[in-house]
Amino acid sequence: MKLSEGAGVQIRRTVGTPKLHNLDPFLMLDELKLPVNQASAGFPDHPHRGFETCSIMLEGEMQHKDSAGNAGVIGPGGVQWMTAGRGLVHSEMPVGRQGRLWGFQLWINLPRKHKMTKPRYQDYQASDIPAVAAAGSRVRVMAGQHAGTTGPIVMKNPGMLVDVILQPGAAVTLQVPQGWSGFAYVYDGAGSISGSPAKMQHALVLGDGDHITAEAAAAAAAAASSTTSVSDGAGSGESNGYGQGEGSGLKFLLMAGQPIGEPIVQHGPFVMNSQQEIMQAFSDYQAGRLQDPRDNVWEGDDEL
Repeated sequence: MKLSEGAGVQIRRTVGTPKLHNLDPFLMLDELKLPVNQASAGFPDHPHRGFETCSIMLEGEMQHKDSAGNAGVIGPGGVQWMTAGRGLVHSEMPVGRQGRLWGFQLWINLPRKHKMTKPRYQDYQASDIPAVAAAGSRVRVMAGQHAGTTGPIVMKNPGMLVDVILQPGAAVTLQVPQGWSGFAYVYDGAGSISGSPAKMQHALVLGDGDHITAEAAAAAAAAASSTTSVSDGAGSGESNGYGQGEGSGLKFLLMAGQPIGEPIVQHGPFVMNSQQEIMQAFSDYQAGRLQDPRDNVWEGDDEL
């Protein structure tokens, strides 16, 4: 589903659409894939409360800056995990005017007990993210664990986030705790994931099971768990000038987490448990008290 966000920047949304409204604890997944000069207007100041965001860059650089002056830049292969908690106001703007901008933003809900926690930023560049390499496969572990390797991101709600890169014909198995919700978003190439076709710009929703098997080949690997494919209706598998297209391996993000199981009331940039809490968030924002400038957003708190 193509949408315009921020100051008119075109994005592609897969989770957070009428076809897949949310997948507890995940609320939204957007992909941004444009020449930098077509995204230069960026995402000016906007508020958040009650959830977390994860921004992943494949190409280009993005600067984030909040109303208290805290700022950082995420480069190619980097990731920023932002706990909005009780609230902040920030912008996300492309750096430079040349080249391509390719990345993703994931929204993750927070349990009621953490919705009003102190905001926090966790910025990691590509060199900070450990990778597990095997025959024809490379798994970058951003959060959670894979094959004994732990990612640097600290999550409020138990989960995992990995970037999987498979060469043609290669396969990999990833463990996912029983009972967790999750999905794989294919951003390049083609193959299969747990027996289901893996096509570009599709989300494959995880079913029952404790692992998935992905293969970058025509022949599907043995299914480990059932999956359901969700597309944004824009087609699949085509070469788009930014990825390698079919026949050149398989690349996907795997996101999984423990379901929270609480009411979700969302209005734009606020995600709470009740309509009254949403109204309070708007009131706080309009009164200029959403973000406390005294908060040290670069350090965790005693809830981590």
